[in-house]
Amino acid sequence: MEKKHSQKFVDLVNEALNRVDEISPAEVVSRLQAGVSFELIDVREADEYESGHIPGARHLSKGIIERDIADHVPDTDREIVLYCGGGYRSVLAGDNLQKMGYSNVKSMAGGWRQWRENGFESLR
Repeated sequence: MEKKHSQKFVDLVNEALNRVDEISPAEVVSRLQAGVSFELIDVREADEYESGHIPGARHLSKGIIERDIADHVPDTDREIVLYCGGGYRSVLAGDNLQKMGYSNVKSMAGGWRQWRENGFESLR
């Protein structure tokens, strides 16, 4: 069941989308299959990550990513693809990473929900 979001939250996400590029789940799969090197980061909560995630994804939840990103991805030019449950939290996290100087950040459109709806592989 999709969560109903407040209009203020949706407005905040839509404003951040003016600054953060999105990438489709199919594009992520294509890049993974082609062996393209990039950081894939799941920004959902720990219990969400543990219930299933994209193979190869690192877990840095929305609550800590800004604090810990430099320890895990020190190169601010490195490509980073973020995802969450539906594509909202990842956009907000991406916006903050760009404000911190990360220049190549994308959010996976539709998030984990779209990944699963497309029938792509997951890990538990």
